[in-house]
Amino acid sequence: MSVIYVLLTISIVVAIFFFVAFIIAVRSGQFDDSYTPSVRMLFEDELVKDKTTTKN
Repeated sequence: MSVIYVLLTISIVVAIFFFVAFIIAVRSGQFDDSYTPSVRMLFEDELVKDKTTTKN
């Protein structure tokens, strides 16, 4: 039964660590992208060229 308490404690500590790392990344602006959404509609889709050639 004591193993469950140890594993539960370790999993909570790991979860808190990842949550703090996520909050630090968000606050530092790692996920901010203000340029791409505004110009995304201006990008044209690449046209796929046919690789077949016609011989006369």
